[in-house]
Amino acid sequence: MRIAGSVIGVLGGLLLAGIACAEPLRLGISAPLSGSSAILGAQMRSGAEAAAEDGSVALEIGDDACTAEGGARVARQFVEARVRIVTGFLCGESIEAAMPILKEAGIPVITIGVRTDSLTDRREKTGWPVFRLGPRADGEHEATARLLTRLWREALFAIVDDGTIYGRELAESFRNAAEQDGLKPVFNDTFRPQLDNQIGLVGRLRKAGATHVFVGGDRDDIAIMARDAHKIGADMVFAGGEALRAAAGPVPLAAGTLKIALPEWQEVARPAVVSEFKAKGIVPEGYVLPAYAAVEVARRTFADAGPSGDLKKTLTEHDFQTAIGPVRFDDKGDLSENPYRVFRYDGTRFTPVDVQ
Repeated sequence: MRIAGSVIGVLGGLLLAGIACAEPLRLGISAPLSGSSAILGAQMRSGAEAAAEDGSVALEIGDDACTAEGGARVARQFVEARVRIVTGFLCGESIEAAMPILKEAGIPVITIGVRTDSLTDRREKTGWPVFRLGPRADGEHEATARLLTRLWREALFAIVDDGTIYGRELAESFRNAAEQDGLKPVFNDTFRPQLDNQIGLVGRLRKAGATHVFVGGDRDDIAIMARDAHKIGADMVFAGGEALRAAAGPVPLAAGTLKIALPEWQEVARPAVVSEFKAKGIVPEGYVLPAYAAVEVARRTFADAGPSGDLKKTLTEHDFQTAIGPVRFDDKGDLSENPYRVFRYDGTRFTPVDVQ
């Protein structure tokens, strides 16, 4: 009987251990569910809840309202709920207030929307265990400079900007990278934006011999330049940054226009995941798919590290397959690969361009 009792005790211990291992990951979701960004928070919630439907993740959802007070509040909520990982955060104010509390509790964070460079650049000083499943603020500049320098190596290119901080910095990043690579624009100037026509500018571009033009400006100005170039018989390719994601204006974009921007996630995501959302009547736009992917990363991290493992180390050292593609973080917590790409407008939609 003693032997039988010992066997039962061992089996009981193993059974309890198995139950413990099967416990779902307790995951915190910090989203702006109130205030002016509530529609984005709703997207995050939809994506996270869909990814957790299999029962392997138990969500603790908090409303950070995109404020410092909200960030501190949800951080305390997550600590009390004993979550293991937190995802979400769209605003710098909320995550800056939350991180000291979460760091003290040893809870890593996967943010999907905060782009502030200093969030990860200060890691050695702050020690914050934060990982960024999205671009840095300087990601658009870096990608524009790197990709167009490759794509236009043999082209006679010009660089113009609209004088705004955004336009000037984007144009300067390309110009500096090109010059460091031994390339020089045939024309470089600031233009006056929001005019009905840009005939004068286009005439100067043609006189300089430009065949390709990068514009640090908005969608409407780029569309007008391309229209006016066509009017005077100048064959030019125009390119711009994320401003080209804006809604179409009165002048349509010209076919062949290039855009350096993030992908439309529903176009690159796993078809089965997109179909699941559509079957539920959910449009997988905005932060829906990034939130889904963040839960996938968190779940895989917990599974690989184990219940008592080093989650921060696992996040740093592992590759993750997600609904929006492979993910790997560098030593600072940023994505190891810049997600910005080049797209070409075909007259209807933007399609990816392979840049070697």
